[in-house]
Amino acid sequence: MILAGDVGGTKTVLALFELERGDLALRRDATFASRDFDSLEQILAAFLAPAERPIAAAGFGVAGPVRDGRSHVTNLAWSLGQDALARATGIPRVRLLNDLEAAALGMLRLRGDQRAVLQPAREPAQRGSIAVIAAGTGLGEAMLHWDGERFRAIASEGGHAGFAPRSDEEIELLRFLRAELGGHVSVERVCSGIGLRNVYRFARERSGEPEPEWLAERMQKEDVGALVGELGLSGRDPVCARALELFVSIYANEAGALALRCVASAVYIGGGIAPKLLPALRTGAFLRAFADKGRFREWLEGVEVSVCLEPRAPLLGAAHAAAELVAAGA
Repeated sequence: MILAGDVGGTKTVLALFELERGDLALRRDATFASRDFDSLEQILAAFLAPAERPIAAAGFGVAGPVRDGRSHVTNLAWSLGQDALARATGIPRVRLLNDLEAAALGMLRLRGDQRAVLQPAREPAQRGSIAVIAAGTGLGEAMLHWDGERFRAIASEGGHAGFAPRSDEEIELLRFLRAELGGHVSVERVCSGIGLRNVYRFARERSGEPEPEWLAERMQKEDVGALVGELGLSGRDPVCARALELFVSIYANEAGALALRCVASAVYIGGGIAPKLLPALRTGAFLRAFADKGRFREWLEGVEVSVCLEPRAPLLGAAHAAAELVAAGA
């Protein structure tokens, strides 16, 4: 048996897989609200039944940097350690991965119907690097590097690098957030669930139009980012529609920048936001902003861009990382 987890600031997803002749078969999974628990160990105790042990290995994708087998979850007051988790669960092999590292590994194993292609590759796919970007609660970035034999996932915390505006309106957005934050504005502040909320607040102030009463009531009860996306897609509220357009442009620009940094042959877009906003990503505005890189426009217009539709991709990646521990006898 293999235990896998996708650990985030909003939710934690756990699953048990059975390793059969090199393949992983899902046996059971469950989703937990992360903030309802004081630690991952508490969630594991609630999820694991005594009859399901022994478990050969466990892999956990974590929303935060992993160093020397330890991590502190971004946007959540949890500290994790491979050794501590092994002691708490009795599992002999435990590996912590950055969540985008796990997602990248999982995306390699997706079927064709689990991915929506926004832009096909101009030429047949080569064994080049793959850029992976995922806006969800936060913004994650990673790279898949081909070492001559296999793809290896390289984690990053690129979402916390500085937001680089490329229009007068985006410069205004940067100033708006700098005034609030008192300095550094990361790209995650404008390209994530939190970011969509910030972009909406900026768009509302810039419009000079008061927030309709019906919208203010919904804002009090619902997730603001998700609501802005919904109303932006429907066009019911013009300010939400403008906020969504700006968000899509920023997301595309960052994806294009990551593709340049990786010299990528493909870009995989993960996270929970992109599948929900797929109609907006398919209008053509996303790809125009993605390729808006001056002398490298033509090159970026030939890079494959696709959206991951499988929410379990990080879980699959973590499970395969754990299975590798078993195969290696680690």
